[in-house]
Amino acid sequence: MRAIIVDDEKHSRDALQSMLAKYCPHVTVQALCCNGEEALQAIHQLTPEIVFLDVEMPVLDGFQVLEACRQPQFAVIFITAYDQYALQAIHHSALDYLLKPIDAQELQSAVDKAGRMPVTETARMVNKLLSFLAQEDRKALPTAQGLKIIAARNIIYCKAVGNHTRIFLQPPETQVTIKARMPELIGWLRDRGFMQVHTDFVVNLSLMEKYIKGDGGAIVMCNGDSVPLSRDRKQDFLLRVEHL
Repeated sequence: MRAIIVDDEKHSRDALQSMLAKYCPHVTVQALCCNGEEALQAIHQLTPEIVFLDVEMPVLDGFQVLEACRQPQFAVIFITAYDQYALQAIHHSALDYLLKPIDAQELQSAVDKAGRMPVTETARMVNKLLSFLAQEDRKALPTAQGLKIIAARNIIYCKAVGNHTRIFLQPPETQVTIKARMPELIGWLRDRGFMQVHTDFVVNLSLMEKYIKGDGGAIVMCNGDSVPLSRDRKQDFLLRVEHL
């Protein structure tokens, strides 16, 4: 089987290539790609039968690579560290995945399954995945490294930091700084269960753990962080919380 490996981490690409040579000798690795753009070029030029595709990559993530392929003519095996949102999406589509660090037996099983999968079935699963992602309302946000794809549901709270915004996320990631001011995010988040509780803070009300009384008070989020509540926003906040 002809294959390409797509992963932005060199050690991960090299490790998977070595494992394939040892445990799946019938798989020939045609290319090692470090980003989504390289992957799209390799897919077009080499027409692989199987693509090992990392989920989290800068600029174009694994999901966006598939979206750009439209009707893929290859089997797909996702590679990911534990990412609750990514795994939920992959499970929904019934596509296969490997968790890092990759287990040899799971690798062999995934490759065998990919070899038996009709191309038409893979295309159907990819379409199902992309439809799911569209419904989940993910947004590409600019960082110093490129674009970061973030689902609103995974944001715990946002903090204004000068001309940037620091976004605190559910594990395994903890935070990411984006090159956008807070007002640019509020329009996206306001109708998705978020509330601006302070000039510098927007919180996900569904991930709030408790409220501590005070002049304005403080909101304790699910990760244990305490977020200040402005006195002039306290009444509106308490009204929102009553109706959660």
